[in-house]
Amino acid sequence: MRALLWFKQDLRLDDHPALQAALSANCLLPVYVLDPALLQFDEFGSRRIGVHRGRFLLESLTALDSALRQRGSKLLVVSGKPEEVIVQLAGQFDMRQVLTLDEIAPQERTVLARVRDALGSVPLRTAQGNGLFSEADLPCPLEQLPQVYSQFRALIDARQYVFQPHPAPDQLPPLPEGVDAQAFSLPTQSQLGLGDALSVVPSAFPFSGGEAAALARLRDYLWDSQNVRTYKDTRNGMIGSEYSSKFSPWLANGALSPRRTAAELRRHEALYGANESTYWLWLELLWREFFRCTLQRHGQMLFEAGGLKATERAPQQIDERFEHWAQGRTGMPLVDANMRELSATGYMSNRGRQVVASYLVSDLQQDWRHGAAWFEEHLIDYDPASNWGNWAYLTGVGSDPRLKRTFNALKQAREYDPKGEYVSLWIPELRHLPEHLRHTPFLLQAQQLEALNYPKLQQIPESWQRHLNEVA
Repeated sequence: MRALLWFKQDLRLDDHPALQAALSANCLLPVYVLDPALLQFDEFGSRRIGVHRGRFLLESLTALDSALRQRGSKLLVVSGKPEEVIVQLAGQFDMRQVLTLDEIAPQERTVLARVRDALGSVPLRTAQGNGLFSEADLPCPLEQLPQVYSQFRALIDARQYVFQPHPAPDQLPPLPEGVDAQAFSLPTQSQLGLGDALSVVPSAFPFSGGEAAALARLRDYLWDSQNVRTYKDTRNGMIGSEYSSKFSPWLANGALSPRRTAAELRRHEALYGANESTYWLWLELLWREFFRCTLQRHGQMLFEAGGLKATERAPQQIDERFEHWAQGRTGMPLVDANMRELSATGYMSNRGRQVVASYLVSDLQQDWRHGAAWFEEHLIDYDPASNWGNWAYLTGVGSDPRLKRTFNALKQAREYDPKGEYVSLWIPELRHLPEHLRHTPFLLQAQQLEALNYPKLQQIPESWQRHLNEVA
């Protein structure tokens, strides 16, 4: 059997079902396709991949190529439309089948269908994707799963799942004869038109892309530092790399298997005992799975203005306030600090994501889809199900029966950044203000605020009044 292995958002060798299926091949052609469409601007004015996601992707591809070379193979990276590139390579090297992982998002499923049609008589075989469970593993058919997370969690927790991920193979089938390794090298970020992503010292995610870095972080968080054991207490932090697991970027592009993550978490609990924090990390894995099931069930509806509740009236206007939000120039320091961190590093804490999303939708009354698209371009841990699912959930157009979740941004600032340390880190204009004013520079005289070169908040919400003069 001569097989082409098509990598997409599965940039690893560990626990890779399509790779396992390819091990019996006489020769194997590993391929990754860089689709130029991902670099184009969409209807919301954002690109599918921005500078930070681009950097993380190229690091992950470099690591994957290295891992393949250690096993007698190599990664071919080709720019173009998948339905053209895969067909051309399959024909050029006489591939008898194409193997890849399945997809759940509408655009990715459309690409899979195009490739399958274009291949004609050459079969395209898909293996289980990047979820914890296959549909066969679920306790009931997909369309019967609870659409409220708490009920979904209870149903899953009622069953004791055992995860048995397959380790990476020691050796791979050889490349087809005639492969010119130099002809399929990785492009640079500049060649992709993205420019270079600069390293930022205070980044909460100072890690590199790729499977080796992912497994190193998994080992450190669960075994070496055992920071997982205090996760519940630290998970709402915003400064540093240790307040949360930071697994999400590698899970998002498939450099880390969710099944490997769950298996290692279970092994940790077996040796050291489960506690509230290890359970909370499990709950985060279940949130990821819940949003995957939601996307599989509802498809394109999740990306529409009304989300899964077409009758809800979510804001659909977009004006200069969106640009101020995106640039970190709203005049609300906690929101601005988070948005500047995102632009500078491609990462933002979970707490920060909820605050800035709520502020855009509830306080600025802007179209939530523009915010979701902005996150898609900039977040290195962008995942279609989690990103669009979380935005829809917070906006009140997800599957949850509750109305939108509104966060009081100033209350959040006082609670999670009481001394203004996070704000000072990302907004140097406010660094020299007294602690009690770092979250409320809009209380300064106009002349003082102008001297800081920081924008003036246009309106102070009534709900902020009791938090205006709180002192840490």
